[in-house]
Amino acid sequence: MGIVFEGSTLSDISAFSPFSREEINSNNVSFPSSSGLGGKSEEVNSSKLKRLLDILVSSILIFLLSPLALIVGALIKVDSRGPVFFAQKRYGAGKKAFYIYKFRSMSVMESEGAFTQAFAGDPRITKVGRILRSTSIDELPQLWNVLKGDMSLVGPRPHAISMDDAFARVISNFADRHLVRPGLTGLAQVAGYRGPTEALSKIAVRVRCDRLYIKKWSIWLDLVILAKTAFALKNPNAL
Repeated sequence: MGIVFEGSTLSDISAFSPFSREEINSNNVSFPSSSGLGGKSEEVNSSKLKRLLDILVSSILIFLLSPLALIVGALIKVDSRGPVFFAQKRYGAGKKAFYIYKFRSMSVMESEGAFTQAFAGDPRITKVGRILRSTSIDELPQLWNVLKGDMSLVGPRPHAISMDDAFARVISNFADRHLVRPGLTGLAQVAGYRGPTEALSKIAVRVRCDRLYIKKWSIWLDLVILAKTAFALKNPNAL
């Protein structure tokens, strides 16, 4: 099963979202053009307070979660053959490519070029990997990406490059997602739009969330999204 562009009924916005379902989905919400968002994105990218928050929180979490990381690494090695970590190219701010890190959760390593998106009952997902993905523990190595500056704690979630290239051809303003650093979590994730993007409508509303995040950004919004992320980690949409 690969990426399928087909219609789908959008799920209701989660109660965790800092914005209303109507504000995200309504066609009456006014968005600046890409050039208009560019000015706001410069504010986001140049914010010393946001970068300080990224460094402090990622450093503290890496230290506190290091015992868990060691346990996870051991379980991955016992469960299946292959490396502990998985690295894959993603687009960052300004569409600059970087390698994103994850705990390996599959028996395959589709790190370059075309790949098949995970789906319900995917046999490639290992026993340990299924637990890691359902609890978002597989994403913890991205704290290194945040500390390095490739990513931020909050921002648009980065997709595999082949997915980004495909969606950019059919969704207007998709490139706006690359105006700011990608995030470990984001508005779309706490709003309930997490999981596989097997329908074009699902990725379209995520783009809308990402543009709304850039338009409304403040350090307070980042803090709110981070706080609400704690309640959205265990998500039934995670595969």
